[in-house]
Amino acid sequence: MKVVILAGGFGTRISEESHLKPKPMIEIGEMPILWHIMKGFSHYGFHEFVICAGYKQHVIKEWFADYFLHTSDITFDFTKGNEMIVHNKHAEAWKVTVVDTGLYTQTGGRVRRIQDYIGNETFLLTYGDAVCDMDIRELVKFHKSHGKAATISVYNFGQNKGVLDIAKDGRVMAFREKSDLDGDLINIGYMVLEPQIFDYIGDDTVVLEQGPMDRLVSRGELIARTHHGFWQCMDTFREKQQLEKLWASGNIPWKVWED
Repeated sequence: MKVVILAGGFGTRISEESHLKPKPMIEIGEMPILWHIMKGFSHYGFHEFVICAGYKQHVIKEWFADYFLHTSDITFDFTKGNEMIVHNKHAEAWKVTVVDTGLYTQTGGRVRRIQDYIGNETFLLTYGDAVCDMDIRELVKFHKSHGKAATISVYNFGQNKGVLDIAKDGRVMAFREKSDLDGDLINIGYMVLEPQIFDYIGDDTVVLEQGPMDRLVSRGELIARTHHGFWQCMDTFREKQQLEKLWASGNIPWKVWED
């Protein structure tokens, strides 16, 4: 099953770094967050990736082209005509297709543009700016169990404080810790989609999370699975710093793979 990663946006809310590179290429622990995301999928046996690139897409292509330069020891022997020798190669079991899906294309349009690389197959889809500790095998198993066109993963990210239950007259009825019933459940990506999703996308202007999802909802074809573990996006520089701090501490909740 292929993994599609949306990696084409401008990343304007983290412009401190995104003016130089696409947001998925911003580094956590000296490796792009895109690499962290892919390592998570690969840990669960999903090794084939289609990356929907756009803004500064050449940076993504060049990084993969020079993957050994980023991850291995290299000898440059200028006495032998500039020969390059790669030592202790850190290879991944990956097949990566990077597709230029346009500079201003919306999320739905980007998915539509990679249809030829997916074919008539179920596929995974996520965003290129967030990490989590989700068991992808369980997500796929859940999707197959209900037989609908799409599964999205949701997360309770809106409430992390103590909660007050208050009656209409202002009386406090309970003071308790938050539960999964509190706060807003948000779409965190990590979707499983059937190929019929392409029928819901018209052109480059379509936002996947709007029209197509609305139509899936109206037809009863969209199922949500709540993720109860770790999830964190990197939408701002402060969130990047939070992830960097976790990585430096060695307490890395999303690092499900072995070195």
